[in-house]
Amino acid sequence: MPKLATLGTLRVLATAALGAGALAACTYDNRGVPMAATEMAPAALVTGPAQSCIPIAAFSSTPVRNGHTIDFLTSSKRGWRNTLPNDCPGLASERAFSFATSLSQLCSTDIIRVLEDWGGRPHPGASCGLGQFTPIQLR
Repeated sequence: MPKLATLGTLRVLATAALGAGALAACTYDNRGVPMAATEMAPAALVTGPAQSCIPIAAFSSTPVRNGHTIDFLTSSKRGWRNTLPNDCPGLASERAFSFATSLSQLCSTDIIRVLEDWGGRPHPGASCGLGQFTPIQLR
């Protein structure tokens, strides 16, 4: 009997150790959701408090980092990181989106639209709300 109990204890410890190793290998987003290595956004230094709006003329590129992170970058390695409140279907795979606003700024209340590639032609996909814009500098 003691051998079975010891063996059972070893199985539990081994399972716990394997689980802990698997968890340690994961990276989590700001909402505690595990992310695959391919979904991680590049490291960035936060340079100020989050903002609700940014001027459209201030950014020149919008790299999509994953299904819920977009960097709005100036010509340098500075800009704003927007973490969408929810995962946006198709954004990670298509890595393209559009937005429409009558203002000269883009705000956290605005909606983006994923652009799906249908035989070389963009087609509107899922609509997703933006989050706050955090000023960053890429490392």
